[in-house]
Amino acid sequence: MYLRHPALRDFDELERRYGESRSHLKHFASSSFTKEVFDRKLTDAEKDSNEFFLICRVDDDAIIGTINLSQIFRRSFQNAYLGYQLFAGFTGKGFMTEAGKALIETAHRVGGFDVIAARALADNEASLKVLAKLGFKQIGKPKRENGEKTGRLIVSVELKRPRWM
Repeated sequence: MYLRHPALRDFDELERRYGESRSHLKHFASSSFTKEVFDRKLTDAEKDSNEFFLICRVDDDAIIGTINLSQIFRRSFQNAYLGYQLFAGFTGKGFMTEAGKALIETAHRVGGFDVIAARALADNEASLKVLAKLGFKQIGKPKRENGEKTGRLIVSVELKRPRWM
């Protein structure tokens, strides 16, 4: 597995992967993928407040997922939010843990981040397991999505610099 920045040539494969992953991503992430969505991702990837990568398989260079740092704050207290997803057929094989480790190492080496935060649905056991393997610790109690009384439960986690130094 390796990480790389997206390019215009990736649209067709990503469109196919999102389409094949509709039921897999249901309830966890949006599977809606259009040219406009792709163009927005490319534009966002150019911003200083985002780092967006494709997760690719070494054997055949297939795009198997995405991982990103967003809402990057680069002043005296440097922090960011981690986001990720694997497409259908690529879960349960350690790819996301490996991708997370690679991104966190890069974030430390290049960005010097003090804290990397993430959020996951409380019932997304696979994602919570990956975050735990990466050294993230839960902060506070799970909260309802968007502060609603009936929304889905969200778990917030963070990784402080001493854990990855």
